[in-house]
Amino acid sequence: MLETIYTIPVNAAFDECAADHALGCPFCRLRAKLEDEAMEATLGASVMEPDVRIRTNEQGFCRRHLEEMATRKNRLGLALMLESHLDELRGDLTEGAFSALTGARGKKSCERVARLEQSCFVCERVGRELAHMLENAAALWEEQREFRDKLKAQPYFCLPHFRAFAETARGCVSKKLFPDFWSDLSAVTLSYMD
Repeated sequence: MLETIYTIPVNAAFDECAADHALGCPFCRLRAKLEDEAMEATLGASVMEPDVRIRTNEQGFCRRHLEEMATRKNRLGLALMLESHLDELRGDLTEGAFSALTGARGKKSCERVARLEQSCFVCERVGRELAHMLENAAALWEEQREFRDKLKAQPYFCLPHFRAFAETARGCVSKKLFPDFWSDLSAVTLSYMD
């Protein structure tokens, strides 16, 4: 199902990359734009929104996004988020007397840190938005002949996005049309490999 909010940036990225092959994979271009928007929004007014603070306290940030946000303008916003994140984390790592009595000392703390190592507020937001864009691109390919030409005009799809696009299309594009989709997508990637 096409959603205009995702169709416009997908078409723009495919047009830009087809016009200038130096730009590379259109989904990498979309991902970079989504990351930039997510970091700007995170450091903007959403710093003070309770629901955002709850999620950033729970998820934290991966090293790459944390370092990138530290180079941007609103470092005070980042400091406020990190302060509440670290306060909550400190509380999570402080185990009560019950854990000592049960012999489970350190277990909950280690589990909390393990969850934190696998999460990032920005990565999660970007991943969710990119998944919608992949779905829209597959729907565009199925519904619009001109988008098929746009796909064929791409310089390449990086292997992670090649896989993600193919897997998404497998669930979105009709079984009758999927072989044609696969042919178009793989031709672009194999041509670049050659």
